[in-house]
Amino acid sequence: MTAERGWLPDFLYRDGRFESGVALFADSAGIITRFSATPGDLAAAERLRNRAILPGLVNVHSHSFQRAIRGRTEHRTGTGHDTFWTWREAMYHAARRLGPRDIYDTARMAFLEMLASGITTVGEFHYLHHQPDGTRYNCPNMLADEVVRAASEVGLRISLLRTAYVRAGYNREPDPAQARFITPKLEDFIADTEALRASLARSMSPGAAWVGVAPHSVRAVPLDYLRELVKYAHTEGMVVHMHLSEQPAEIEACLAEYGLRPIELVARHDILDSRFTAIHAIHIDSAEIAPLAENGARIGACPTTERNLGDGIGPAEQWMAAGVPVCFGSDSNIQIDLLEDAREFEYHLRLKRLQRAVLAPDSEPESLAIRLFTAATQTGAESVGGAGGSLEVGRPADFFAVDLNQRSVAGADRSSLLTHVVFSAELPAICDVWVGGKPVMQAGRHALESEIIERFTAVQRRLWSSG
Repeated sequence: MTAERGWLPDFLYRDGRFESGVALFADSAGIITRFSATPGDLAAAERLRNRAILPGLVNVHSHSFQRAIRGRTEHRTGTGHDTFWTWREAMYHAARRLGPRDIYDTARMAFLEMLASGITTVGEFHYLHHQPDGTRYNCPNMLADEVVRAASEVGLRISLLRTAYVRAGYNREPDPAQARFITPKLEDFIADTEALRASLARSMSPGAAWVGVAPHSVRAVPLDYLRELVKYAHTEGMVVHMHLSEQPAEIEACLAEYGLRPIELVARHDILDSRFTAIHAIHIDSAEIAPLAENGARIGACPTTERNLGDGIGPAEQWMAAGVPVCFGSDSNIQIDLLEDAREFEYHLRLKRLQRAVLAPDSEPESLAIRLFTAATQTGAESVGGAGGSLEVGRPADFFAVDLNQRSVAGADRSSLLTHVVFSAELPAICDVWVGGKPVMQAGRHALESEIIERFTAVQRRLWSSG
């Protein structure tokens, strides 16, 4: 008989509601086997007193190396008008100077913070492939391997979204700062991606790490390359993520090159389907929302980063009214708190429209919290091709516990608990995290936390010693 382990919290979230008096059980492989309310099973389960457990959050869009520039860009650059494009120069500073071990140490720091915030799966939009001058490593996937190794050691599931980057932009000269990103030949990109898939299949446990494809953007990937890359991804059953319409300048360049806006372009060329996630999609109109909905594509919103970079506020109420599924990402990792992204997603609209509960689907008290929490879990798992996102038999036992006595959620009852978690929970309320039934955060601490912080601090000192 397969050994089982069980947990009995005060409240357990599944099927859109909290239950009490129910234990969750998983087998030795970390897969949920059953839920039970029988006295014998309740007595056998580990009692989690003053705890509520919820499915692990899924972060669909991260650039883990950008954790290295947190706190380094909050000033004027002297250009007179600071935007995403001026911020990008600081990002390039880090991208050029981080060695393989630095990338590993920085990824561990970002992934540690993700676990501490209840995230159990990350979609890592990975575009650092080569040496700083653009020379290929002897092992073309050296840097991807370092990021996957970081996730594995910390205990986080990872969808490595291998990113294609071909050029600086339409009618733009090559930018030396982007040399690490660029793989000019499609056949090289596909060969490297296949090598990474084979390597992970050999070295990683099932469901721990897998590969998706991420053409960076229409400005960075010409149409012919893009179409063939997506065709390859579809043949292999991989998810496809792509930055789309984050900046007005991107739209202007796309119109100049193709006479179409970015989403019009990918829709016309059969790139949209249920495996596709459009990252950001901020500057789109109602005519562009329709093909996303019709093709079952998702939008990966990154409100914390979008706010930090001054990207703008997407028409989220129109996305959801049209039936476009939404999920969330931490993107630049300026702040890692997916519940904060979920609440900002709603709050930005409140500021824009001078209304409250803009995204609430109906008048039920917890309907808005359910909608946002589903986006941060189930829809996110679907976006990155993961099996988590909900607590169901046959799915991974990936979940986090909320301390019901922590001050930010104190006083919540069953009927208001999810709203407390989504709209009010502070990070210290998330006290324990399990991935595949294994405890990876206990009492808010990780076994490797001190070492991870120490090594990351050393990276920061080397990177910014002249700053």
